[in-house]
Amino acid sequence: MKKLNFNPGPSALPAEVIKTAQESMFNYEDSGLSVVELSHRAPLYEDIHFQAMNRVRSLLEVPDDFEILFLQGGASLQFAMLPMNFLTPEKKGAYVLTGSWSEKAYQEAERVGSVYTIASSQDSEYRTIPEVDLSSCSEDTAYVHVTSNNTIFGTQWQQLPLKGNAPVFVDASSDIFSQEINWDNVDVVYAGAQKNAGPSGITVVIMKKSLMKDGNKDIPKILSYDTHAKGESLYHTPPTGSIYLLGLVMKWIEDNGGVKAMNVAANEKAALLYNVIDESNGFYVGHSDKDSRSLMNVTFRISDEVLEKKFIKEADEAGFIGIKGHRSVGGCRASIYNAVPKEHVETLATFMKEFQNNNQ
Repeated sequence: MKKLNFNPGPSALPAEVIKTAQESMFNYEDSGLSVVELSHRAPLYEDIHFQAMNRVRSLLEVPDDFEILFLQGGASLQFAMLPMNFLTPEKKGAYVLTGSWSEKAYQEAERVGSVYTIASSQDSEYRTIPEVDLSSCSEDTAYVHVTSNNTIFGTQWQQLPLKGNAPVFVDASSDIFSQEINWDNVDVVYAGAQKNAGPSGITVVIMKKSLMKDGNKDIPKILSYDTHAKGESLYHTPPTGSIYLLGLVMKWIEDNGGVKAMNVAANEKAALLYNVIDESNGFYVGHSDKDSRSLMNVTFRISDEVLEKKFIKEADEAGFIGIKGHRSVGGCRASIYNAVPKEHVETLATFMKEFQNNNQ
């Protein structure tokens, strides 16, 4: 049976990327070595490394005054690294809480220094994106942290809040490369690759160079962004296989119209599922408010708990992978990242309609 991958991460890779990897990853350029056996100092690997970086810069139109880093530890390590580098004793970190991952970022920063919440939608069970005026930050704010898309609750900023006086750090793990970025409005964008940019094991960090130079010098070198920038993300052995696959995904995005085309496709795919929810007369109930809906993670419930369990079971039997909602909130979720074909989403929408017709 063909499997249709709607996993929230690690998630689907483009079929073309998998095919290319099968053909070339395990005897790269007829070297007799797989990519994961190459020395990270070898010219063959350096080509992989810097081509991937250059493609990231080109696709996102990253200005020259931003550094691109390939790091490890996922977004979760960034939750700690950012405050370790930029949260000084006389400053505070400001956090916008929109879901579980922003909460975790806040909690890590809290272990490093002083933090405060500038806006939150926790009271609404994270059904919406809160209104926030970043110009209202206190003068002692070191930075503002925002999570652009919330995989668990299925909400997304339709447009990031306008930058105030403090630098803006954005966790874009689940929607990077699905929309353009206004670089005048942000100072750091970071993303674990395993949702929308490649496999697990690699984290993309894009940071304003001037900010990096002012980072805390009293932390371990391995946790300093400046260390990795000076070493061109080769300070220690990088996750070579993950970077190779990320580079293939970047090329796939290029070949398929770039970030703008990904955004068009994301809107089309999301509309297929939200239309089923909205037209179901309450059979399916979306978690997020309509003006805060995610294009990446469509979350919904079936009001009858028995039917919901039946839906998840039958979806699994029909070959849909990853439909069960996050363990912390339950329900159902379809993650429809860049690599998920529109045809797969159409098949899921048809399945949802048929399930409703058969169970009303």
